[in-house]
Amino acid sequence: MFTGIVTDIGTVTEVEQRGDLRARIQNAYDMAGVDMGASIACNGVCLTVVGKGPDWFDVDISAETISKTNIGDHGWQAGRALNLERALRVGDELGGHIVSGHVDGVARIVEMRPEGDSVRFTFEAPHALARF
Repeated sequence: MFTGIVTDIGTVTEVEQRGDLRARIQNAYDMAGVDMGASIACNGVCLTVVGKGPDWFDVDISAETISKTNIGDHGWQAGRALNLERALRVGDELGGHIVSGHVDGVARIVEMRPEGDSVRFTFEAPHALARF
């Protein structure tokens, strides 16, 4: 589970197409405290750490995940910045809202309208998900 609060900006440093897409993400987390198999939300998508070093981690991204997220639309390539968030641990402050990080579909942006110092987005969700 996640709160939706971005805690680091990572950078894709390598991408390799294997059976799945493998991406290496450089970051500022203390990777000694990140277990193999840990979940890290990358641009809001829950991905599993499958390799790690002192300032990077690797994730495998399945074709299903690519088809349901903006990873496929915009492609991850070296140099791309990513919003990162570590998964919640028992006792962590819930400073945002609880989200699962699992994506069920892709919405289309139909309008972006300035509103004060913010921008209001209007989305069109896939029919099967619109009721939610």
